Amino acid sequence: MSGTALVTGGARGIGAAIVERLRLDGFRVVALDILAPEGRPDRFEEVDLSDAPALEALVARLSAEEEISCLVNNVGIVRPAPLEEVELEDFDRLFHLNLRPSLICAKALVPGMKARGFGRIVMNTSRVTLGKELRSLYSATKGAAQSMARTWALELAPFGITVNCVAPGPIGTEAFWKNNPPDAPLTRAIIDQVPVRRMGTGADVANAVSFFAAPAAGFVTGQTLFVCGGVTVG
Repeated sequence: MSGTALVTGGARGIGAAIVERLRLDGFRVVALDILAPEGRPDRFEEVDLSDAPALEALVARLSAEEEISCLVNNVGIVRPAPLEEVELEDFDRLFHLNLRPSLICAKALVPGMKARGFGRIVMNTSRVTLGKELRSLYSATKGAAQSMARTWALELAPFGITVNCVAPGPIGTEAFWKNNPPDAPLTRAIIDQVPVRRMGTGADVANAVSFFAAPAAGFVTGQTLFVCGGVTVG
């Protein structure tokens, strides 16, 4: 496999695992994040992904400098809150970080993919799109990403570009433990209800991204793959 993959939020957690896996798959990987990377992407660009003008300028430059054939829209944050306590400022913050970068990056990179007759776009969404308490805004952003992906899949299919989603369940990242204290009864219940009897890892999610990014996956588009240990079954 050749070409360059761009991963938003590629510095830590699931994003770092995706970077590592795509490099093993043969991609040159560019990671975008506001944090210093834990792993070793081939190229790292520090950027506040919620800053639309800064991101637009950066991806315009990258599209001219790199032959980007794969875009992984991974960045995302969670602001857990019951409905009555949802902050309107968080609405803007989550949509501007969890969703808007996907649109900005795709708009900049799709013309090059069309010209080459090949492209892969993968959205990292979440199993919360099926419903989860305290996730009004997070589930809204991830549900919007899945809907947007299905639209793009139809528009871009004639050009050899596929668009799919990976929807993780409970993954043992730093962000998960921040929002789900290990000794909390609710957290214990989450873990106990995973049918495969373990938490997921960043590598589990990266494996699914790798499948969608591969040239051999060209007949699969507009789909959402739940990487959840069976949580969404039944």
